[in-house]
Amino acid sequence: MTGEGSHDFARVRRIVKTDEFSSVFRLRPAQKTAHFVLYTRPNALPHARLGVVAAKRFAPRAVTRNTIKRITRELFRTMPLPALDCIVRLARPVNGKDGPATTSALKALLRVELARLFASQAPRVRKADQAGAAAPQAASVAPSGSQPGLS
Repeated sequence: MTGEGSHDFARVRRIVKTDEFSSVFRLRPAQKTAHFVLYTRPNALPHARLGVVAAKRFAPRAVTRNTIKRITRELFRTMPLPALDCIVRLARPVNGKDGPATTSALKALLRVELARLFASQAPRVRKADQAGAAAPQAASVAPSGSQPGLS
């Protein structure tokens, strides 16, 4: 299986053990947004894995924490990512006085931020694929550009 997004979230695609979380947290954050921090570490597996940390102090309601986890998993499954261990950590309160109070507004805000986080990791795959695909195309363009019958 390549780095393509998968539409399942099996146990092999999750970071579940404490020492796995700790080994990724030891590294510097890869990306930050207004509410989230993404930590990444390359892994030796043929696919990416995900861990989500949504602390009660930043999202006191269980409904909000579950929504964060659900949206994160959904975006992770659909994004083509390289073989990375990714941990998404909620770093700031999401239901503050100046934040969105409605569930639909909150979900839209979360989707935008989380999509930005995962997209920051996805270009590595796309650039490598485009570089590999661009070289053969460039070679095939050169012969067709010559004038026929002059050889």
